Amino acid sequence: MPTEPIVTIGEILVEIMAETRGNGFREPQALIGPFPSGAPAIFIDQVAKAGHPAAIVSAVGDDDFGALNIDRLRADGVDVSAIAVLPGIATGSAFVRYREDGSRDFVFNIRHSASGQLSLTPEAERVLEGAGHLHVMGSALSIPATLGLTLDAVKSIKARGGTVSFDPNIRKEMLGDKQMGPALRAVLAVTDIFLPSGEELALFTGEDDEATGIGRLLQGGISEIVLKRGAAGASHFDAQGRTDMAGFAVEEIDPTGAGDCFGACYLVCRRLGMNVPDALRYANAAGARNVTIKGPMEGTSSLSELEAFIASTPQRS
Repeated sequence: MPTEPIVTIGEILVEIMAETRGNGFREPQALIGPFPSGAPAIFIDQVAKAGHPAAIVSAVGDDDFGALNIDRLRADGVDVSAIAVLPGIATGSAFVRYREDGSRDFVFNIRHSASGQLSLTPEAERVLEGAGHLHVMGSALSIPATLGLTLDAVKSIKARGGTVSFDPNIRKEMLGDKQMGPALRAVLAVTDIFLPSGEELALFTGEDDEATGIGRLLQGGISEIVLKRGAAGASHFDAQGRTDMAGFAVEEIDPTGAGDCFGACYLVCRRLGMNVPDALRYANAAGARNVTIKGPMEGTSSLSELEAFIASTPQRS
């Protein structure tokens, strides 16, 4: 087992979900939550649940929503010492409502929440200095307070021989942003493991042809590309070629967090020495199991839970 932790930087928030389907929040309705959430927080919770040392650099308010998240992460084995608790500033939140077609409407409070005031505290500096691997979430780079901290951490970790993974988790317009676009490309340039999904690959390569885009990224220095294909599974690309792994046949209850669980599980499995096909199988299982449970962090899994899931759940043909 690696002793140097996987570390991530970014937002922690609570998610509150509408119990009815429809468009947005323009009428009163029943809500369920709060659930611990935030893409970096879901990711690092899954890392810890899989048994790997894990830590997060973030900030929450001195409120129940912040305590809810810290308690959950700590209980699942995450080092929470670098989560700053900021009096007078609210913990981030996201209100979510599903439309009839399965897409979602969100009302976010992140940029002006405690996560938007993130800074390099002594505790954060200590955690980052001990990291063996940094996972960068593109959503976190959209927060100005997180952007500079992340870019500095990437440089530091790479300089001392550590590794970096990158899940872009972005929308098309982010690449055109004067600040975000260069930051995303700067992270990509030093990424070891790239974890895009859907059309994110084409957004970074400018290539409609998947194979051409993959080839360009590998020639640029990325060691592994893991393309998340949702319910269909995932594909892995490196200098040795391509590996495809089918997804699992499950009933989707809540897709939020599935990609974060997938990426976390894949990284842990590879750092444990697992081969690519087995790591992909476990990662697909982590994503699939997560979508069967309501709440973005409620479906994070231990490796033993994933073993049982794999044994009892058919893969898609």
